[in-house]
Amino acid sequence: MVVAMDTLERIVLAALAEDVGQGDVTTEATVLPDAVGTAELLVKEPGVVCGLHAAEAAFRALDPDIEFEALVPEGATVKGQVAVAVVTGSERAILTGERVALNFLGRLSGVATLTKSYVDAIAGTGAAILDTRKTTPGLRALEKHAVVCGGGRNHRFGLDDGVLVKDNHLRAAGSISEAVTRLRATTVLPIEVECDTLEQVAEALDVGVDAILLDNMTLVEFSSAVALVGGHARLEASGGVTLENVRAVAETGVDEISVGALTHSARSLDVSLELR
Repeated sequence: MVVAMDTLERIVLAALAEDVGQGDVTTEATVLPDAVGTAELLVKEPGVVCGLHAAEAAFRALDPDIEFEALVPEGATVKGQVAVAVVTGSERAILTGERVALNFLGRLSGVATLTKSYVDAIAGTGAAILDTRKTTPGLRALEKHAVVCGGGRNHRFGLDDGVLVKDNHLRAAGSISEAVTRLRATTVLPIEVECDTLEQVAEALDVGVDAILLDNMTLVEFSSAVALVGGHARLEASGGVTLENVRAVAETGVDEISVGALTHSARSLDVSLELR
């Protein structure tokens, strides 16, 4: 997923407004207005680098003339304690933008790194790792970009670009059949329905849905659902998936595995900025 420049700038400006407020009191008092310097952005542990574009945008918002040189590509895997970018320009801009730039770099690298761990865990099974909408408010575009950098795939971005009929929708509509009938009268988007029993899977299959989300099922139930559906609908496994059990889930034959933890539980990588 490529993040649009206007989206990136909006997110970065909001982060800077939150951090800088009325001005960087410390930097403005200790750094001369015309001071120019160079700093390195360091990733201090193994992982997947993500967030370089956001870091660059943070510095450029404070100094449009700043020079930002990425030393590795977005999505690169590093072994730790590696300089990933060099920033040259106003020392005031560098120091004022430091924390925002590092917050983006650390957070997004953490999401990408965790995603890669899941992707590597199911290598060779044919299944794909998907993200969810369990993202940090305001950061969805960046976090979904990080998932792609880690080798995962994006599920729907929001409520307007994909259909997922969940348990509360089914309660409101009364049945899978009724929910699907109403949807087909209003949208041409592919229809995915959440099922937590094999009986529901059979009902969803009968009405010809495009995809079925198998929610919080056992491995035996996943395998049974795969056999029941027989390739007539895309199958997504979800709920209770961990690094310890994700390969077993993939080996049941499901097409996709959605993991909310990619974005709601990723640990930020250890990153820093050092003036030369």
